[in-house]
Amino acid sequence: MSVDSLLSPAAPALGTLTPIHDASTAHGWWRSAVIYQIYPRSFRDLNGDGIGDLAGITAELHQLAGLGVDAVWLSPFYRSPQRDAGYDVSDYCDVDPLFGSLTDFDALIAEANRLQLRIIVDLVPNHCSDQHVAFQAALSAPAGSPERDMFIFRDGQGPDGTEPPNNWQSHFGGPAWTRITEPDGQPGQWYLHLFDSSQPDFNWDNPAVHAEFERVLRFWLDRGISGFRVDVAHALVKAAGLPDWGGRADGNSTDDFPGHEAPMFGQPALHDIYRRWRSILEEYGPDRILCAEANVDPLPRLAQWVRPDEMHQAFNFPFLHAGLELDRLRGVISDSLTALDAVGAPSTWVLSNHDVVRHASRFGYNGPGPRDGDGIGPSDPQPDGQLGRRRAAAATMFMLGLPGGAYLYQGEELGLPDATQIPGSLRQDPTFARTGGARIGRDGCRVPLPWRSAELHAGFGNGLDPWLPLPESWGTLARDKQQADPASHLNLYREMLARRGTLRLGQGSLAWVEEYCGEASLAYLNGNTLVVMNLGAEPLPLPHGEVLLRSSVQHSSAAEGADPLGSGETIWLKAS
Repeated sequence: MSVDSLLSPAAPALGTLTPIHDASTAHGWWRSAVIYQIYPRSFRDLNGDGIGDLAGITAELHQLAGLGVDAVWLSPFYRSPQRDAGYDVSDYCDVDPLFGSLTDFDALIAEANRLQLRIIVDLVPNHCSDQHVAFQAALSAPAGSPERDMFIFRDGQGPDGTEPPNNWQSHFGGPAWTRITEPDGQPGQWYLHLFDSSQPDFNWDNPAVHAEFERVLRFWLDRGISGFRVDVAHALVKAAGLPDWGGRADGNSTDDFPGHEAPMFGQPALHDIYRRWRSILEEYGPDRILCAEANVDPLPRLAQWVRPDEMHQAFNFPFLHAGLELDRLRGVISDSLTALDAVGAPSTWVLSNHDVVRHASRFGYNGPGPRDGDGIGPSDPQPDGQLGRRRAAAATMFMLGLPGGAYLYQGEELGLPDATQIPGSLRQDPTFARTGGARIGRDGCRVPLPWRSAELHAGFGNGLDPWLPLPESWGTLARDKQQADPASHLNLYREMLARRGTLRLGQGSLAWVEEYCGEASLAYLNGNTLVVMNLGAEPLPLPHGEVLLRSSVQHSSAAEGADPLGSGETIWLKAS
């Protein structure tokens, strides 16, 4: 790579540059897209039952088009008993009545097309609900039957089969196996569930499972969607023999148990599945995509998921988990771009989703914050809201300057924190129940959105109480309040997304600006845009340049030069 290709005429004033990534000329809307995640039950409740619905999404899609995103990803809305907020699917080809109907879905697609927004839907192929017709058939059939072979049933260990087939643990706590009662009333086989006991894992060694999901893909592609986000895409295939595993239940690496050895994750046969799916999507045109929720490490291994004939994107969990640790953040960004460039794929960047504490809360601690995967409860140390929002804005601006695609989670454009005061009696996450409250779970990041401050339930819905309570303080963060405030978090997001598009940062390059990379700050050059984030306690002097945007004080300024960069602030400067 040539350093000269990264320099503007004034760039030598920036000192030493370390180039990492060249600007992209590859085609594909997803390579630089900003995709907005909607958690349907918490987005907008139009029928007043306390749960968000597809009609509510359709009614507010114009707000997302006005925000400036390119596409919307919908978390599950399929038929489901809702034991795990819809990730326990009982029918993959229908809409749960909680959310509406297929007619409502078609109306949503039509409105998205009118607004030039693409729709991506969640696909959950690792497991289904125990109420799915296929699993109910398996329970009624004998051991060794074709019906049981759709799932992972095994005899137990010990003289009477009273011990699970292996030592695997559920992501939600407790064993990953449940023993059934056979049709004759006797204790019987065990079935595998990497998540809740109501979510049996499919047996992807069975061709019938492949055929069923190919049918599901075509069903939704025929209805006009632009692709799929594939839930726990790394987990479908299990190692032969189902050997014991002494590492973490989620397969993340520890000193003694590297993640690539986890027998329930990242098996080689997965890649043939996704090659087949990619070929199906290409039958519908070149703009349909697959995005993997593939929690595998290290990053060169993640790149195997996005080779030219497999997935289009994969979530970048190392970036999300790097937080504001500057050395770690720099390493993840460099390693991501290097690994993904090697296979011709774009990186993705994300700071919040429905499974983690919102970054406006995670960044509100000067010391240790919540553990990855756990929420914040009323008795936990509470984040500093003002500090968290300031740092969240800075981190988002730093992220949106990076080349590649980006994912936003609903409500982060409002600067929403986690809801930390939900009483145990109202919690819904199975993690809370399965651990007896030892792990708070993910409810805090899933609380419904505030739309209009003066309305019932802050405008989320005008009927029954929402399925999770909105904090009273969220009225000041409602969308209508922020729309009227030029200095609001919401309007900062609008400006960031507009500038990102105009400057073509998603298709851009990256070189570290060493003079501003240290213990307290991190900076890179993307084309002619200098991005600097200051996390130190002291203001940071800046080089000469036109201020394009800054995350606090004043969103934008056409003035030459800039005041020193404050603590917890990011700036975009034109290197000219």
